[in-house]
Amino acid sequence: MPLSGDLLRLADAVLFPGFTGHMPPDWVRRRLGGGLGGVVLFSRNIADAAQVARLTAALRAENPSVLVGTDEESGEVTRLEVATGSSRPGGYALGVVDDVGLTEALARDLGGDLAAAGINLDFAPSADVNSNPDNPVIGLRAFGADPALVSRHTRAFVRGLQSAGVAACAKHFPGHGDTSVDSHHGVPVVSDDGIEDALLPFREAIKEGVKAVMTGHLLVPSYDAELPATLSPKVLTGLLREELGFPGMIITDGIEMAAVAGAYGIGGASARAIAAGADAICVGGERADEATAAGIRDAIAMAVTQGLLPEERLADAARRVRELASWAASPGGQAPRDGSIGLAAARRAIRLTRRSTAPVLPLTSPAYVVELAPEMNLAIDRKTPWGVGEPLSRLLPDTVVRRLAVGDSTGPALERLLRESAGRPLVIVVRDVHRYAWQEQSLRHLLSARPDAVVVEMGLPARSDLGAVHIATYGSARVCGQAAAEVLTGAHG
Repeated sequence: MPLSGDLLRLADAVLFPGFTGHMPPDWVRRRLGGGLGGVVLFSRNIADAAQVARLTAALRAENPSVLVGTDEESGEVTRLEVATGSSRPGGYALGVVDDVGLTEALARDLGGDLAAAGINLDFAPSADVNSNPDNPVIGLRAFGADPALVSRHTRAFVRGLQSAGVAACAKHFPGHGDTSVDSHHGVPVVSDDGIEDALLPFREAIKEGVKAVMTGHLLVPSYDAELPATLSPKVLTGLLREELGFPGMIITDGIEMAAVAGAYGIGGASARAIAAGADAICVGGERADEATAAGIRDAIAMAVTQGLLPEERLADAARRVRELASWAASPGGQAPRDGSIGLAAARRAIRLTRRSTAPVLPLTSPAYVVELAPEMNLAIDRKTPWGVGEPLSRLLPDTVVRRLAVGDSTGPALERLLRESAGRPLVIVVRDVHRYAWQEQSLRHLLSARPDAVVVEMGLPARSDLGAVHIATYGSARVCGQAAAEVLTGAHG
């Protein structure tokens, strides 16, 4: 049976696809003219701020009320600054500083950059409580492991971002922190005894007036033992909409992720998510073609004709998307820009532990830097630059930088580095060393020969008793590396 044009337009109104290129392709322009509700920009769409402004202007030429969303969390997960690394640290560093005024100001500054580029929906902040230090996908993206701390910084981030006229989106409901599985690959399970702690930052974000909430593809047995949250009426309608009283737009995490699409396909998962209470479907991180977007639209419309999705529920979802678009289009105050706030925050987050009475710091001669580079999760663009070597080289010219991945870190390779570093200060840079056996082994090998080395942990520091001096940055953003380099050389403060 052919699907009516009105029904297809209604299905398009809840769809937020991604696409390739620095300007919108013809299919996106056509669909926007037909009522497509929004789009999602990824790093593949971004060269610089001026180009993004041209791109968003082209989108609005087809549909002035389009919502343009992106994952700009600051820190590790950055889209606007993927080419250079973020000029602001991520959530965990802000939580370590624990100054809600700073978090709000940084989020307002970020909102100013997004608004100037024409982006009016930011999939941030991560309101997850990172209570599992082995979490493979949240980690530094969270404000911390304490529910009360995460709650106050979530509220501050929401306030700052939305004061700049950019809708905040708290994620990943009902909380991805206490999990050990990455939902890009499987279905994480949230333990019953941790659910109330996980929900607290979302309750507080709702009190703060957050405009959107992103679902997590998580199984929460205490609410629904069978369906992940994105597909669960008990979680999205019963818990988020009714119990927590959230009135705004609910958008899914990437619907192509295996945790939901694996069982139902992308179209089937999309229709089930809308039926469960979601208002918008995010897609395109991995599948950014016209056929995928058309298939989702058709599957949602077909679900209505087959009685699986009430048309009233689809119309209600489209209404919430329109209401958010209306808010985002209303004139707001111009956020004052502060290009120094990110570095100031990164400096305040540094934690230094001295374990040697020898005067290891400041470094005054060219150093030898070994950076141990683990493979990051899919939320973090692999092209995002990070490290201490590059900013340290600017402060100490002739510094040598070597970067090793898991396959490079062999015994002979480490011995060669030790020979090359003889007579130079040795700086060893790691990321989440406690989560990677190869990093631990490599670090132990290097420190056994060079106990005078400085260790810089740019992930979560499980311990601070490594190296003659241990520096924890609580992030690997560009400014975190710069702040570490300043500490190493005594160049600041």
